[in-house]
Amino acid sequence: MGELFDQFKAWYEKRHDYARDWKARKQGAVVATMCTYVPEEVLIAAGMLPVRVLGAHEPQNVTEPHIFGMFCPFCRDSLSQGLLGRFDYCDGVTLAQSCIQYRQTFNSWRLHVPTVKWDYYLPMPNEVQSPCAKTLHRSEVAEFRRFIEKVGGKPVTDSDLRTAVDVVNENRRLLRQLFEYRKETNPRVTGVEALYASITAQFVDKAEHSAELRRVLAEVEKRGHERQEGVRFMTIGSENDDVAFMAMVESVGSTIVIDDQCSGTRYFWNEAVIQENVIDTIADRYCERPACPTKDYPAHTRFDHVLGLATEFNAKAAIFLQQKFCDPHEGDYPNLKRHLEENGIPTLFLEFDITNPIGPFRIRVEAFLETLREEELF
Repeated sequence: MGELFDQFKAWYEKRHDYARDWKARKQGAVVATMCTYVPEEVLIAAGMLPVRVLGAHEPQNVTEPHIFGMFCPFCRDSLSQGLLGRFDYCDGVTLAQSCIQYRQTFNSWRLHVPTVKWDYYLPMPNEVQSPCAKTLHRSEVAEFRRFIEKVGGKPVTDSDLRTAVDVVNENRRLLRQLFEYRKETNPRVTGVEALYASITAQFVDKAEHSAELRRVLAEVEKRGHERQEGVRFMTIGSENDDVAFMAMVESVGSTIVIDDQCSGTRYFWNEAVIQENVIDTIADRYCERPACPTKDYPAHTRFDHVLGLATEFNAKAAIFLQQKFCDPHEGDYPNLKRHLEENGIPTLFLEFDITNPIGPFRIRVEAFLETLREEELF
């Protein structure tokens, strides 16, 4: 990776330092957010910094008294970061309903992370396809707004919310522009670079992040296409900010050209559609975004969405990155795998623990690449 994405890399590696510095500069509250369904616009409108809780990809032994060991590694790693005091600068913590295991991670945070002054659980509808979902979610986002006004000690006006919507929409738009470069033959933006850009949007001040995106977009156009793409991969799964894994995949004769993950496209892919009522604008966007498996029923809308991304970005194969014990994605996998393979996209399934070494997966990826070459599928 060249120097062009160094700022995103630095933000990623020193995200806690960034948040502490932001808090000192802005004199604002920092809020730990769990799940990308949290309506960040409300927090930003209140002058707060949303910081997504991520793991550290390191072994830990502090969560066993609090949640089951058979919960996914991301749940356990996220909880361990709170218990170890890594997020001690956060004033509050909030979760929009995702999976039941991560809700228990949130409950442990609110009970056992002493530095958190307040917490809020937002019961985001799971059946977003229901005709009642948007009406319900609008009321929940309005209630969240009232809560944030109370803990923030000041009104969150409609004007504040509209400004926040514009700021977040611009960031989503710029990320989409950056990802367009991944469609190219021998893309000028690699999977690792795209991950640094998309994941840092989840904990860096949106205005600062968008300014850096604009700078990068102005420079990336000047890049050449010297790097040979090899096999064009798509990655599919839940949260995956494992840079070492992504770099390994791209070091063995391939390029990750697109993803369907909450660390990537599911977070920013659709903008909020402006409506007269700003709460409706915010709430409806989260019901309409590319669905997580926890919210993709009774119809599996995401199957065609994932296939559409693979087709649009000319991905020749897909890697499922399955967090061990992740029930929603585990239940989703067999039918999504069938859907992709019936449409000419071969798949590789990797079940992993983000706190363990990635070495064994290199052999699996290399074997998959060899199979693709033998069958001349790229």
